[in-house]
Amino acid sequence: MSVEGTWDLSISTPIGRITPVVELREQDGTLTGTAHSAGEEVPLTDIALDGDRLTWKLAATTPMRLNLAFDVTLAGDTLHGTSKAGRLPSSKVTGERRPTPKPRA
Repeated sequence: MSVEGTWDLSISTPIGRITPVVELREQDGTLTGTAHSAGEEVPLTDIALDGDRLTWKLAATTPMRLNLAFDVTLAGDTLHGTSKAGRLPSSKVTGERRPTPKPRA
């Protein structure tokens, strides 16, 4: 299953909804990625794909400093799951992959 692409996420947190954009790429068999939100770009770490389950971590600094762990299930161009920050309750995560632009003829 390919997870490459640009994903628009929605995270329902106790302080409101956050809508980061996550970019995932595969390089030499290894998944890499970055998250963009509120003018911040953060690398994803510990990215792992096991069947339709995708996990990753990131260290955000905006709107507050948090180490987040994501655990989502993929279904084609959508995903759903949770994000967890330390002892805080899990937050619901949903996402949709952006369509790949068609090359111009």
